Amino acid sequence: MRCATMRAFADLLDALIYTRSRNAKLRLIGDYLARTPDPDRGWAMAALTGSLDLPAVKPALVRAMVEERVDPVLFALSRDFVGDSAETIALLWPGPEIPPKAGAPLTLSEVVHVLGTISKSDAPAALASMLDRLDADERFALLKLAMGALRVGVSARLAKTGLAQAFGLDVDAVEEVWHGLVPPYAALFDWAEGRGAQPTPENVPVFRPFMLAHPLEEAQVSLDDYAAEWKWDGIRVQLVCVAGETRLYSRAGDDITPSFPEVARAFATPGVLDGELLVKGSAQGGEGGAGSFNALQQRLGRKVVPAKTLAEYPAFVRLYDILFDGAEDLRALPWTERRGRLEGFAARLDPERFDVSAVIEAEDFAALEEIRAGARDAAIEGVMLKRRDSPYVGGRRAGLWYKWKRDPLIADCVLMYAQRGSGKRSSFYSDYTFGAWTAEGELLPVGKAYFGFTDEELKWLDHHVRNHTVNRFGPVRETDKSLVLEVAFDSIHESKRHKSGLAMRFPRISRIRNDKPASEADTIEGLRKLAT
Repeated sequence: MRCATMRAFADLLDALIYTRSRNAKLRLIGDYLARTPDPDRGWAMAALTGSLDLPAVKPALVRAMVEERVDPVLFALSRDFVGDSAETIALLWPGPEIPPKAGAPLTLSEVVHVLGTISKSDAPAALASMLDRLDADERFALLKLAMGALRVGVSARLAKTGLAQAFGLDVDAVEEVWHGLVPPYAALFDWAEGRGAQPTPENVPVFRPFMLAHPLEEAQVSLDDYAAEWKWDGIRVQLVCVAGETRLYSRAGDDITPSFPEVARAFATPGVLDGELLVKGSAQGGEGGAGSFNALQQRLGRKVVPAKTLAEYPAFVRLYDILFDGAEDLRALPWTERRGRLEGFAARLDPERFDVSAVIEAEDFAALEEIRAGARDAAIEGVMLKRRDSPYVGGRRAGLWYKWKRDPLIADCVLMYAQRGSGKRSSFYSDYTFGAWTAEGELLPVGKAYFGFTDEELKWLDHHVRNHTVNRFGPVRETDKSLVLEVAFDSIHESKRHKSGLAMRFPRISRIRNDKPASEADTIEGLRKLAT
């Protein structure tokens, strides 16, 4: 039986949240898509893959709406305890004084149509009316859908894999055309069920899955078989130019073209390239001509980039690989041949916006290890090792590409603040802000981390936070500054946005230092000497 109601979508989300097995999640998604009609299953896929945008509904609007029916203090305290706004509202929502008359069940298509076309001023009343028609589980699903943050343990790739397995498709073929399609993906489901032809990317600048690398563990590799390149610390980007249109895609497949218009304008040669998006180096830049990731952050997430920002942080792409030269698909060629084609293609591009990542010359693996150990360039994250005969294949394939990150930096920092996590961690204080000492004895925040510890360590840390709280600021607890955490991080940079003047890159908790007094933790001045 086919079902398109919010009840069915709510049951799917509930099952996904409480299912750990990847294969079980795939079956849940596939079963839902097989029994749900168009266009509702297309909207569900858009929600699961983060492709659904309902601009009239914002978290602040939802909070204001619920506070008209619920005591604001009760809502704030409940939100702090539950750790998730949608779940809190779903449980607290009191419903109308006069229950609505029974009617047809609310469907996913109805929700998307109403919330996708309504004005911001009319959105609260429309959303409240829908909430009044639903039970708690359905309200949770509706709010997650409306606010665009499902967080049900499903990545976009997993959702597409569930679809592919349900209909006997190749997931890479689905990925190949995904970004050329729009919700509710009628053409995709026509193809899946044999009613239509396979969509093609011939005239649309679609995203192709990136080739990814496995971490290099203890084993060494022969440089006769593998080429070495620097792993640059920017953001991985795919440049696509088809039929006179250019798009830039992030590793997640997000269209980031508006954030880097000068790069898009400069890439007008038909083809598809893989590279690292960076900004030009300054005083904090390195020998490779690239600035730090902290400098790149000034450009990220902007839909409109001011002229001043364009001038201060000019972007360019350091090219890694070539997937298409014009309409010619090069992905099946070995890396050595693609490398030659890439160098020839790059020679036709603006050198101010594009260059090719250099191959590291080393006699053997031991020599490469020494070169890597000395790399503290602001924009270098480590080394990539690419098998010389490897084709370009989406995802991680064993034995083809390896990433060999430089060893992390370590600092002993003092726990200052803690906040509850989301999803499965909503009952634990799992997000930790930590600091270092100034010369005057003041503790200033230098970073925030929410991973790196085991489940047992999380329980211990949560217990410590609860027993050492000295102040509360909404959902945030301030601790008594007695616990030292050993923090690992990839790099640290000067930052005007932080009171300490420093910002860590990829901080994570590596050890709980019960043995160390807080007074012996690291200083701001000491960390500043590590800044790149």
